[in-house]
Amino acid sequence: MKVTVSRKAHFNAAHRLYRKDWDADKNDAVFGKCNNPNFHGHNYELVASVTGSIDPETGFVIDMKVLKDIIKNEVEDAFDHKNLNIEVPEFKDLNPTAENIAVVIYNKMKVKLDPDLDLEIILYETPRNFVKYSGS
Repeated sequence: MKVTVSRKAHFNAAHRLYRKDWDADKNDAVFGKCNNPNFHGHNYELVASVTGSIDPETGFVIDMKVLKDIIKNEVEDAFDHKNLNIEVPEFKDLNPTAENIAVVIYNKMKVKLDPDLDLEIILYETPRNFVKYSGS
């Protein structure tokens, strides 16, 4: 029997969508307002869901305190009130789109979990725009 438990989190971050190897016109055509050289920000909402078997001793899939701490250490401390392009090493050469941010969050969190547990990340960039990633 597999059960999924989820925890919500929140962080604020600035970013700019652009490619260094493209000229300004192409970046503007592809990324529009998100290519603002002065950056722009979002109030991101994260839902991290862990799926696995219920431990017969504890009754947990994962201790929610453990999940809370992983999110705090790997996501909130790393991304909150940061300029993703400048201050977050994972985005030095990776465009910080919502899709890429979700994959980075997944990779940072997955290594902290028991390998028998599955992870799904849902990242809301706005209340209406969100991405979902669960590996591969």
